[in-house]
Amino acid sequence: MDIKDIQNLIKFVSKAEVSEVKYKTKDFEITIKTPLGGNEVSYVAQPAMYQQAPQQVAPGHAPASVSASPEKTEAVSDDSKYVTIKSPMIGTFYRKPSPDKDVFINVGDEVSNGKVVCVIEAMKLFNQIESEVSGKIVKILVDDATPVEYDQPLFLVDPS
Repeated sequence: MDIKDIQNLIKFVSKAEVSEVKYKTKDFEITIKTPLGGNEVSYVAQPAMYQQAPQQVAPGHAPASVSASPEKTEAVSDDSKYVTIKSPMIGTFYRKPSPDKDVFINVGDEVSNGKVVCVIEAMKLFNQIESEVSGKIVKILVDDATPVEYDQPLFLVDPS
């Protein structure tokens, strides 16, 4: 199975609105998990060999994490009152849903739990990233249309 076949399978699963699909052959195994009706897709591909073969993990997901979580939040430091919204995947960060639309949020805007704050494009799939905290956006840490890494801080939020 090549990368194009994997991409087509991911697109098909995303459109089919199923929660999980497993595909297994003699040499290859892939599991694709997606929230029902959602845009985020999580997948892990690995060789079916049961020796000490390294695990191939899809871009944007840590080897230990298979489930799709829209974003991670944690305190920036012990003495800081701000919370960081981090990237849940590797991809390209966009502040707008499309080039002709307005940005999702600006500095000073209020966000609530579940509000979309940006999209991250990975392998031609646009994943909406939602806030897991409520508060006020203090700083946007990434420029529009730039690459981001897994767990990279995207926004600072004042939860008070």
